[in-house]
Amino acid sequence: MTGGAPHPVLAPPVSHMVMPKKILLVDDSSTQRMACRMLFSDPMKYLLISACDGKEGVESAMRELPDLILMDVEMPRMNGFEACKLIKQNPTTKNIPVVLLTMRGEEHNVQQGYASGCSDFLTKPVNEQKLTAVIRRHVGG
Repeated sequence: MTGGAPHPVLAPPVSHMVMPKKILLVDDSSTQRMACRMLFSDPMKYLLISACDGKEGVESAMRELPDLILMDVEMPRMNGFEACKLIKQNPTTKNIPVVLLTMRGEEHNVQQGYASGCSDFLTKPVNEQKLTAVIRRHVGG
C-alpha cells in the first residue's frame, strides 16, 4: 500500500427535482379556496396553503414565507389592501409578490391595490389561463 492521500468521498448526484412553489391563498370564501385547490392540485409544482381573512393571511405570510400570495380584497377582520400593506412593510415578507383578487375592478380599487404594494390585480371571476400566466410570471412553473 502506498502512502498517498485517501480517495475523496464522492457526494451523491445532485437531483434536478424542482421544489414546489409555495402559494398562500387568502380568501374568506371556502368555494374560492376549493377552486384554487383543484387548480393547483399538482404537488410537484405547487404547495397551496390557505388563510381565511387578512389578519390570518399576514400571520401565515410571516410564518410560511410563501413564494406568492393570492389575496382577496373584501374579507372580514382585515381587508386585502390592509393586509398587503402590512406584508409589504415587513422586511421579512416585503419581497413576496402579492396578487390581489376582487369582484370590484373599478379604477379606484385597482389604484388602491397598487398603492398598497400589490404586484398584480385580477378581477373575479378569474380566468384560469390569466391566473396561471400571472403565477408563472411571478414564480415560474
